[in-house]
Amino acid sequence: MPSHSVALGSGAAVVTMELERGVVGDLATLTQLADAARERGTLEACGRLVAAARDRDVPVVHCIAQWRADRRGTVLNTPLTTSLARNPAQILEGTAAVELVAELGDTSGDLRSIRRHGLTPFTGTDLDALLRSLEVTTVVACGVSLNVGVLGLCLNAADLGYRVVVPSDAVVGVPADYGDDVVRNTLAMLATITTVDELVS
Repeated sequence: MPSHSVALGSGAAVVTMELERGVVGDLATLTQLADAARERGTLEACGRLVAAARDRDVPVVHCIAQWRADRRGTVLNTPLTTSLARNPAQILEGTAAVELVAELGDTSGDLRSIRRHGLTPFTGTDLDALLRSLEVTTVVACGVSLNVGVLGLCLNAADLGYRVVVPSDAVVGVPADYGDDVVRNTLAMLATITTVDELVS
């Protein structure tokens, strides 16, 4: 479902959404989402995207959700977060669950934006200030999920004045076919839809 051609270059940043071991990796608790990401090759596509960005000195920013053990700073005001919070180890700060998945390679030189509350990465975090400090004008969004987080990332980025690019093979939702519908019917109105290969070629 690619639209017009775009490039991964000056003014862009790759922003990953919740590519954590406890979300889509080996410690995932939402197994349906992790299974969809594995079956679609989403994590490998994200890995190729961030590797290409690093090679071109394009910033990579990982948006990471993490909670305290006592849940202070996290309001459990949605059915999703209330359900997840029943697991005391869910995306717990300081644990392996909030580490980035291995498919992203060496992330030591990448940037991180931490979120304790909410469902989208710009609200209540330093993400906007971080991107503006890097003179970013285009957000290349990847990760999970098209149901909530990636959709919110794209909406917020557009509202804040960024151009948004979504490589459709580097995002996934559940069911996977529903995620495809979100890309076609919603994100296509907000973002340039492309693929990882198109971005890195």
